[in-house]
Amino acid sequence: MGTTMVDQVSSLETRSAQPANCVALLYHDVVLPGQFGSSGFSGADADVYKFERPEFEQHLEAIAQVPHRGDIGLLHDASSPIRPGTVLLTFDDAGASTPSIAAMLESFGWRGHFFVPTDFIGKPGFMTAIQIRELHARGHAVGSHSCSHPTRMALCKPAELKREWTESVRVLAAILDSPVRIASVPGGYYLKSVAHEAAAAGIEVLFNSEPITRPQRVSGCLVVGRFSIRQGVSADTAARIAGGDFFKCTEQYLYWNAKKLAKRLGGDYYLSLRKAHWNGRHKHV
Repeated sequence: MGTTMVDQVSSLETRSAQPANCVALLYHDVVLPGQFGSSGFSGADADVYKFERPEFEQHLEAIAQVPHRGDIGLLHDASSPIRPGTVLLTFDDAGASTPSIAAMLESFGWRGHFFVPTDFIGKPGFMTAIQIRELHARGHAVGSHSCSHPTRMALCKPAELKREWTESVRVLAAILDSPVRIASVPGGYYLKSVAHEAAAAGIEVLFNSEPITRPQRVSGCLVVGRFSIRQGVSADTAARIAGGDFFKCTEQYLYWNAKKLAKRLGGDYYLSLRKAHWNGRHKHV
């Protein structure tokens, strides 16, 4: 049977509702040389996600010079427009270095997304409520990174997931005096159940750690993948990923899926082995 005009219009609306491709980069803390314990979570396995300030500045300069890079965008909620090729800069953990990171972004005219594990607000190495409020006032997007930052959030029971999202959103909304519609998944452990509970808590945009460029919708929540930028990733590589370089993006995707399989097969043993590996490397640095 041929399609009717109604069918054609419906199909067009469905296609237009699909969000455009974007590239989201995932960073954590940025510290002074050698001061890895000054911001965020402690330990060699956490430090691998932290950059020393001079190296991070090189990343920003390289990203700024990408010839065909899209706009540096900002998502406050699901209604925020995403143009094809938009680059989103995201930062997990809300360590004490966050205000200086924000200032570095602002020097380029950019704003970033900063995700807060609310149980750690005001604790040593983390932002205070006043700093979080000031960050929001400066035009940056502030969202939830859960309450307790569980190591394997996808394995939390439904009641635990509900608390992690609803309570963290409540705490941040009270600090900001504004609804909180964005969040990121700690630890990179994601299943659709995590997005279902996030959507139920009023979260409209959820970032995970899957290195893909096409956002997906789960229970009305826009799920956005991210490319994790950690120690050892050069400024040139970060810039090429920001520019949508096929080979660099594919390389990260394959590496992430290999780790995903190892996590699934190894479970807690994988986490223990990973921690021991980084602690061992740290002792020999």
